[in-house]
Amino acid sequence: MWFDSGRVCLDLLATFAPRRDTEGIRDGDELRLWLVGAGLVPDRTPLGRVGPDWVGAFRELRRDVESLVRAELHGAAPDGDALARVNAAAAGPPPGLCAVRDQEGHLVRELCGAVECAGLLAAIARDAVELLTDPGDRALLRACEGEGCARVYLDTSRGHRRRWCSSEVCGNRERVARHRRRVLAAGSS
Repeated sequence: MWFDSGRVCLDLLATFAPRRDTEGIRDGDELRLWLVGAGLVPDRTPLGRVGPDWVGAFRELRRDVESLVRAELHGAAPDGDALARVNAAAAGPPPGLCAVRDQEGHLVRELCGAVECAGLLAAIARDAVELLTDPGDRALLRACEGEGCARVYLDTSRGHRRRWCSSEVCGNRERVARHRRRVLAAGSS
């Protein structure tokens, strides 16, 4: 389920594949895994209250961020309601961070206080606001050209010519398809 797009708000978008109708956050356990994988919460953070209400809230934020990012990619005006909801979420306080010693005496990152859904949503919404208002990052925003893939990422490659979300997955599929087309064309001549 993990995909590194270059921004946590875009990583959230990757949890749903609309063309395949694949939901990556079906329940609280999958949301917990994503929160840890995305780096929003340290691995040992207790997330006891994660339930259907959290899942619904993250899906709603994902839908709004998706709407805003797609509008940006297509040069369209953003949906005003989606923008208002993302701005409202971004206005909330994100979780606080603390440095604590682990069993070996090394400093590790932990979240201070109770982990609340609104705080985690605020962190993602702020990331979306930063992305959408930063001309440099907006210029790097790309949609995967792989057939059937709807992932969005920041193109930080040299020369900014990256075409796929993943060279190993979508890029490989495209290369295999191109090879098959060449073989079929050579066989029919």
